[in-house]
Amino acid sequence: MTTIGFIGSGYIGSAVARLAVAAGYDVVVSNSRGPETLKSLVDELGPRARAATAVEAATAGDIVVVSVPFKAHTQLPVAELAGKVVLDTNNYYPQRDGNFEALDSKQTTSAQIEQEHLAGAKVVKVFNNINFKHLASLARPAGSPERSALPIAGDDDPAKKTTTEFLNAIGYDAVDIGPLSESWRQEPGQPVYGPPYGAFEDPTGTPAGAATIRDAIAAAQR
Repeated sequence: MTTIGFIGSGYIGSAVARLAVAAGYDVVVSNSRGPETLKSLVDELGPRARAATAVEAATAGDIVVVSVPFKAHTQLPVAELAGKVVLDTNNYYPQRDGNFEALDSKQTTSAQIEQEHLAGAKVVKVFNNINFKHLASLARPAGSPERSALPIAGDDDPAKKTTTEFLNAIGYDAVDIGPLSESWRQEPGQPVYGPPYGAFEDPTGTPAGAATIRDAIAAAQR
């Protein structure tokens, strides 16, 4: 069975880990504070989960979910992530991350910068546009009329295929919006960021199928 590694186990990372375990995956979770701080999460996830360091999670994962603040992307383990499909869930928030001129001037995207740092990895942008509560509650089996979709972007087609298969297994369809240079379309402030899945105050959210997500992506303006 495929193992999913997690670098960062906050709200989004934990939500994806719960969905992954429910789908039968083994998971290795990590955070910046050390494995011992993840005992309650591992206990909740059960025997398919274990806590580790970020380097160990990167090494163990066939797919690695990176869910850390953008400003921390330079701390990601480059060698251990080489050759791996890396699911980039983070967003650039200047008020938290500080200002990056290349992003403020829209010369590039945060996912492209992360890909440059992780030169040997295959970065796919995903999970960054949905509230963690909605992510947890909107998963549906394939064929469900209430199946929601998530946008993905990446420069490697096989990596996007792997990501699509993983999303399908945990309860979501994928809408491929193109290369990482187009990932701005799913970033904060764009129509697909948040609202398609319901109001933030609503913990259960509203299903948003592939057509809804495509329409929101098409309406993006930079």
